[in-house]
Amino acid sequence: MNFEEEEVTTSNKATFYFNKYKTLYQYYLDQTTPHVRYRWAGLIVLVLLFVLRVVLYEGWYVVCYGLGIYLLNQFLAFLTPKFDMSLQQAEKNNELESGDMADEFRPFIRRLPEFKFWHNSIRATLLSHFLATFSVFDIPVYWPILLIYFILLFALTMRRQINHMIKYKYLPLDIGKKKYSHK
Repeated sequence: MNFEEEEVTTSNKATFYFNKYKTLYQYYLDQTTPHVRYRWAGLIVLVLLFVLRVVLYEGWYVVCYGLGIYLLNQFLAFLTPKFDMSLQQAEKNNELESGDMADEFRPFIRRLPEFKFWHNSIRATLLSHFLATFSVFDIPVYWPILLIYFILLFALTMRRQINHMIKYKYLPLDIGKKKYSHK
């Protein structure tokens, strides 16, 4: 067996193990899918542990800020419809003008589905835990400025999102929606 054959065999082994662990990871991910409350409770616990770590060790504020910005971005993608509401509104107005208004049901489809929102958030939180183990990522900053900036960014972004929801009359959450029962 020469060097090239040995390299191919090593490459095949690496691919084999990569695919094996990828399949195993996907299997366990699929097992968690129906357990929505437990998944979100686990994420909340992980985030709280990370925040506790940041507070107790008084460091890694930039990592914490980055995690906060990423989670805010994920949350906004979760609240935002997949399709542009302004285009749908213009289409609806055209149908009204032409008289072809068929009042059809259009379900709310998210830009980022709930499971992907949770999965991305878990991965980001675990990465933040990992980064907080290295002092290289403990960049000295004045943390109150980051906190105030994050709160301001959150408030302005959510105000814009809520105005968008009011303007196009959609509610991305199940809160306050009518529930129909079988009689």
